[in-house]
Amino acid sequence: MAVKIGISLIAWQNDDLPDLTRDYTTEGAMQDAARIGYSGVERGRRMPADTEGLRAYLDRYGVSLCGGWCSGNLLVNDLATEKDAIRGQVEQFASLGAPCIVYAECSNTIQGDIARPVSQRPKLSREEVTGYAAKLSELAKWSRDQGVVLSYHHHMGAIVQDAEDIDWLMEGSDPALTLLYDTGHLHFAGADPLAVLDKWADRVHHVHFKDVRQPVLDWVHAEDRSFLDGVASGVYSVPGDPDGCIDFTAIIDRLKAMDYDGWIVVEAEQDPGKAPPFEYSKLGYDHIVAICTRSGLTIES
Repeated sequence: MAVKIGISLIAWQNDDLPDLTRDYTTEGAMQDAARIGYSGVERGRRMPADTEGLRAYLDRYGVSLCGGWCSGNLLVNDLATEKDAIRGQVEQFASLGAPCIVYAECSNTIQGDIARPVSQRPKLSREEVTGYAAKLSELAKWSRDQGVVLSYHHHMGAIVQDAEDIDWLMEGSDPALTLLYDTGHLHFAGADPLAVLDKWADRVHHVHFKDVRQPVLDWVHAEDRSFLDGVASGVYSVPGDPDGCIDFTAIIDRLKAMDYDGWIVVEAEQDPGKAPPFEYSKLGYDHIVAICTRSGLTIES
């Protein structure tokens, strides 16, 4: 049993708030990630779009493709339409040996709207989530049959955000649909990350590590601000940041106990003017290595 440590380049290349990272290039981000020691990166929008171009790009920096975001629209699309919409990414990720596609419903999300408070996010009933889960199960089976696992990303501002939403989605879906476990989004949503991990350990296929600065989160709630307001103000950080509030040692211990052998991906979007990407990404990497070593969780290079 071993884990691999990857990173999302969102600290250098924020697609939702591009002005934050306008002074950084994808090439510089790839160089930094490889120099720090990350084994993989999740696909970003500014990487080569074609499969062979992306393969050569990853090889140039000596890293693997460890997943990547997929904006789903299954809530409004029929199954055939959604398959056609994501087919190219599924085929590409299967060809490149990616562990999963990071799928999230975006047809009615408010996560990218800086003017909409996160309190206004869409909330479905249990019956509606269960119906969506059944439909999503068929998409997940199809993706699995094409050679790549579909991992669902619970996300602030979206229909699957908190522990209750996750329960309904997992209970209503086939095991072919796996769960992306994101520490930062869980804490932001008011969930207990350890409790969610304990309950759905058998469905967790991919892990995102990000920490939360509690005073900033308290401000978001008190002032009824948007998700992007929180990001721009520094609600998220990397594991190991002394300003963070999540106990990653306990989470690593739990991952070891459940024999997790997938990727742990650092994904912590911040203002690089306040949190230099190389410095913070190295802090996150070093902290994960240290707590994995203490826990006895082997890291695969």
